[in-house]
Order: sequence, then C-alpha cells, then structure tokens
Amino acid sequence: MGRRNGKKHAAFAADSSAEYPSDGKSVDGNRKARRSSKNQHGTAYTPFIRNPIDPETVKYFTEIANVIESKEIDLEERSIICGNALEETRGKEAELATDYVISHTLQILLEGCSLDYLCGFLQSCAEKFSYIATDRSGSHVTETALKSLSVHLQESEELSFIKDTLLKLCEAIIINPVDVMCNCYGSHVLRSLLCLLNGMPLERSHGTKSATILAERMNFKVPGSDENMSYPSRGFPDLLKYLVSEMLNATRENISNLSMDQHCSLVLQMVLKSLVGNMPELLNTIQVILGCNIDMEGNLIESTTLEEIPQHVEEPSYSRLIEVIIEVAPDTLYNELLQRVFKTSLLQMSSQHCGNFVVQALASHTKCSEHIDLIWEELGTKFKDLLEMGRSGVVASLIAATQKLHHRETECCQALASAVCEGDESLKCIVPHILFVDNFFSSEDRLNWSWPTGSRIHVVGSLILQSIFRFPSECIQAFASSITSLEKDQLLVVSKDPSGSRVVEAFLNSNVSAKLKRKLVIKLQGHFGELSVHHVGAFMIEKCFNTSNLSLRETIVSEMLPLRADLSRTKQGPYLLGKFDIDGYARQPDVWKTRQASKQSAKQEFYAEFGATDATKLKKDSFLADTRHKPQPEKMKEVRKQIQTSLTSSRTSATPFLAHQGSKAKTKPAKKESSVDLKGKKNKKQRTEKGKDGINSSTPREGSEHMVQSEFSGNNEKKREGKDKNGKKRRNAEDSKSSKKKKKVDA
Repeated sequence: MGRRNGKKHAAFAADSSAEYPSDGKSVDGNRKARRSSKNQHGTAYTPFIRNPIDPETVKYFTEIANVIESKEIDLEERSIICGNALEETRGKEAELATDYVISHTLQILLEGCSLDYLCGFLQSCAEKFSYIATDRSGSHVTETALKSLSVHLQESEELSFIKDTLLKLCEAIIINPVDVMCNCYGSHVLRSLLCLLNGMPLERSHGTKSATILAERMNFKVPGSDENMSYPSRGFPDLLKYLVSEMLNATRENISNLSMDQHCSLVLQMVLKSLVGNMPELLNTIQVILGCNIDMEGNLIESTTLEEIPQHVEEPSYSRLIEVIIEVAPDTLYNELLQRVFKTSLLQMSSQHCGNFVVQALASHTKCSEHIDLIWEELGTKFKDLLEMGRSGVVASLIAATQKLHHRETECCQALASAVCEGDESLKCIVPHILFVDNFFSSEDRLNWSWPTGSRIHVVGSLILQSIFRFPSECIQAFASSITSLEKDQLLVVSKDPSGSRVVEAFLNSNVSAKLKRKLVIKLQGHFGELSVHHVGAFMIEKCFNTSNLSLRETIVSEMLPLRADLSRTKQGPYLLGKFDIDGYARQPDVWKTRQASKQSAKQEFYAEFGATDATKLKKDSFLADTRHKPQPEKMKEVRKQIQTSLTSSRTSATPFLAHQGSKAKTKPAKKESSVDLKGKKNKKQRTEKGKDGINSSTPREGSEHMVQSEFSGNNEKKREGKDKNGKKRRNAEDSKSSKKKKKVDA
C-alpha cells in the first residue's frame, strides 16, 4: 500500500540557476518580461559568475569555526561572535554560502545569531537568493536560515522586520520561480518558505511520511491531528497569497508538464496544503493545476480536461499531486472528481502502478454512502482480481471506508471472505490467507498452500484484518472463528511479529464475545512469560490480561513472575510489572486475587450505575458472576430529577444546595421546626413526587410557598448563627478565667 520512489525527472539540472539583476527584486511591470514561460527555458538572464574566495577570508572563518565549536564560551558571547562573523559576509554571501566548507560554518552562525543579524544576512543575499537556494551547499544555508527565522518568529515581537525580510525573498523568487521549483535543491527551500509563511512546522516541508498517510487512510490516526492542517503558529497569509499567485502565473501556460516534474510537483503539493482553510484560493489553485476553469454549466472542471486527468495518473509525480488534491478538495470538487472524472475508470486505474494510489485516496476520502455505492459498483465484486494483481492496498482502503461510514459492512466482509477462499476450502483459512496475502496469491497451487515458515506477515494484510475486527460482531463471525482456529505454534509466530501482534490486539479489542477472546488467549498458555519480555509481544500481553478471567489472569502473572528481573530491563516491562501488580502477587497471592476482584467489581458497578454505552461489553467480559448488574436507567432518571429539584430550590433559598440533603454524621439536636417549615417541607416533597411523574413543578403557588419557606429558613439560620457566636464568647471567657487561676496556683 506504500508508494515506492518513482522515476526521477532530471531535466532540470542543479546548476541551471542564475543571478538576476538587482532591480529585479522590486515588484514592477518588467518582472513579466523576465519570467520563464516554459520550464527553465525563459528569457535571457545574466549568468552568475562565482568569484574565488580569498585566503584571508577562508582563514578567518576557519578560526571562527574553531572558536564556536569550543565549549568555553557562553550563550551570550556566542551570539555576539556569530553576529560579528556574519557582518564579514557582506558582499560575499553567495560565494561563502555555496562553498562546501564555509557553508557549514555559516549554518552554525545563522543558528546562533540574534534576529537582527539573521534578517540582515537574508536581506543582503536576497538579490542572489535564487542562485543560493538552487546550489547544493547554499540550499542547506538558506534552509537553516529559514528554520532559525521560524524560531525567532515564535519568540520575537518584531513581526514587521521579519515580514520585510520575507517579502524581499519572495520578490527574488518570483522573478523566475520555475527554476527554483524544478530544482532538486530549490524545491526544498521553496517548500520551507511556504511552510514558514503559513505558520506550519518546517518539518512538514519534507512531505508526509508514508506511515502517516497509511494511518489516515485506514482510520488508525487520531482524528483531527493533521486532518484540518491548521497550526497555531504565526504566519503571513498575505505574503503567502502573493507568492502563490505569482508562482501560478508563471506556471499556468505549462502547468501540465510541470505537474509531472518530480520537484515541481512537490512544491505544488505544499502549495495546496498551505492553502487549506482559504477556500477561494484553494479552488483557484486546483483549477490552475488541473488546467481548467468553471464551465458554462457551473461545473468546476471543464469537459475538455475530463479525459486528460485519468491518462496522466500513470505518472508518479502527477498521481501524487492528484492524491493531495483529493485530500484537500471540498465536497463539491470531490463529487466532480469521483462522478465526472474517475467514474468507470476505477478498475483500470487500480491495475496501474501509480493510478491505484489515486483510487486508494478516493476511497479513503469518501464523504457519504453514495460515494461508497459508486466505488462499490466498480470494485466491490473485484476483490479477488485486485488481490491477484497485488493491489491489496485498494481493497484495504475500500474496507476502511465502509467501516468509517458504516455502509455495506456485511457485503464487504462477505466479499473479502469469498476472495481469499479457494473452492470449497474451510472458513478457517481466511485469516492465514490474509496474513500472507501476497504469498498466497502468488502461489501456483493455492489449494495446497500451507503456512510459510520464516516469512514475515504482510503489512497490508495485517491492516485489512485490523479494520475487519472493528466491524460489528455479527459481520465478522467467520473471521473470529478463523483466528481462534489457529494452531498454537502459528498463533505464537503471529504474536511475535510486529504486524501480526496488532491483528491479535485488534481481535481482543473487537466486539466479539469474551468466550471467543479467551479461547484465543488460552492457546498462549505457557508462553506468557516469553511474550512479556519480547519487544512486540509485551503490548499484546496487556490486552490478554484485560480480556482474561481471574484464573487466567493469575496464570499470566504466575508465568511472568520468574522473569521479573528481565522484565525490569525492557521498555514495556516496568509498566507491566506495575499494571499487573506482580510484586503484590509474589507476596500475597490471595490478597492479589481479592484486589483484582474488587477492581473489576467496582468498575462493573460504576458502568452499570451510570449506564455507560459499553456496560454490556464490560458485562460480557467480566469474570465476576456476582457483579453482573443491569444498567438502571429509570433509577438514574429519578436521581437526576431529584438533583435538578434540589438545584432549583437552592437558587431561591438561602440554604446551600447540600443543606437540603440529610446527613448521616452525628450533629447536635436541632430546634423543633415551625409549622411554616413543616409546611414548606411538605410542599417540597409534593414537588419531588410530581417531578417523578414528569409534571412541571414550577407553578406560581408552589413558588410563593417556597419563598416563604426560604425567608423563615433564613431567619432561623441567622438566629442559630447568633447563638453560636454568643456561645463561643462565653467559652473564650471561661477559658481565660481558668488559665488565670492556673497561673495563680503555679505562683
């Protein structure tokens, strides 16, 4: 399911950058004449001639490097030295930044200097920024400067100074942005600049990891972590809009070819991600990339481009760009892409090396059940064909989409089970065939296929089963029966495999019955200690412990007990020792059993009392026969109404809320209540009884009686407070007299 590196487009050499005239940095009408129109073949420009560095400068920066690397200087002195050294680069920034040795020293200086010197350096080299950014050594210097600037941006209040610096860099780039976009080094720098302008972490400029993309598509990632792509950091949206618009104007005429360039495609992907939240600019950018405008019928994609897009997705760079468009596209644009562009082409695209990733993105970002139906019509009956073609990622994405939207779940499980079973094979083979999906479907004799010894479990096969075990229990009975039918040695192999152990964890977290879960756990008896010290199995042991009954928990702990010393040296071991209270079991096993039973009983009563949604699941998994209580929603409603009544009365009464409730603590006998108090309490009782029947008790008559009660209650409280104060004074006087008498006796 992960994407391999595609063919690199080396048409744009690293040394094809140029120096531009100093007047080119201003935003004027002559900029259009100097801008490239077709790839790097733009109008004439003055080539940059790199002057040699004099020996004295080389010696100076060598000495500076030795001073900075020494540990004798403090931070304040280091900042001053870095700033003074950067002053010596004036007029020679391009030569020094592109020198292989001195560029490393410049990176250290830019990281340690103050904001003034940092911005001064960037403004001085702005005229030649494009040349420096497209150089092998200079690109590292510019990226370091941008990273240092992002740090100062979060700490400094001089935003106008930073903004002016970034504006000069943007003006230098837009003179001929295509050269920077299509350069392997300049692409990195430009993406970092886009992140900085948008306020995103600069780490995102290097692209999203395949594991992160995979987690999003399989619904395993925490919702909202990167989904909205919004960042609290400071940014400059006006500069971002200005830079993006100028870049698009320069690439509009040849956008089709530029979208297929590896490095330019990466820049365009970052442009799309940086515009999330700005819908007008995002739609305009997508239309420019797709080479279309809004047609006469109001569609976002013109009819002339409908056939071109599916043809171009065979290109690695273009297909990845389309994936990002699908990820950030609003609902209206996604509908058009699915229904007008890719409809009837999904199976053909799934067979392509790069096109299948676009299909995965389409399935992962479905918005409603209608989208699932449209994709299912073309691919729902082709699971076996897709697996035979090696496109298990497409199957996994479609399964995750059905699970996310809870649509066609039963059909999806049935289609998968049918796809991996050959002929009249038993359903027991479902899980083994999916665990080794590539091995099975590449076998010449599938009917006689056997468990491969020494082979690692397929990552996508593991992800498919993890998604399956998140389905409702009635849909996955065949899969649950298959995994519990594994042999003991097979289950042990799965438990020690990084991908396989996650399948076991997913099964233990599923909604299947506790009986089936314990059937699986029992097969691991005799290996709990071995798994607990294993770097993969340790995570699964906790799931086994939570699923087990009291006797099985004791078995797990007893097998881990002899390995306490080894457990304490592992990463997960100390956590397991505390979680399972293994030391407590070693000292007093009976007390440990009682404590475990009490914990489970308290948890069971809590969920049962408050009617938690998973109380039924907890009840099934409980190992205590005497703590199985049904949820009592009627009782909870009664308690809530009583609390609400008390809160209502406390708002109109001088007595605190808790004062309305009886206390079991021993108190002094209170004074006899007046007839008005008794009458108020009687009315209060009547209101409570009416509340139980669902009748609104806030009538004018009852409200007035309650006010009378509150007034008398307030007067009684004041009287009691006065008596308490007088009593306290008398006690203090008596204490002082007794102390005086004691002093006389002592004298």
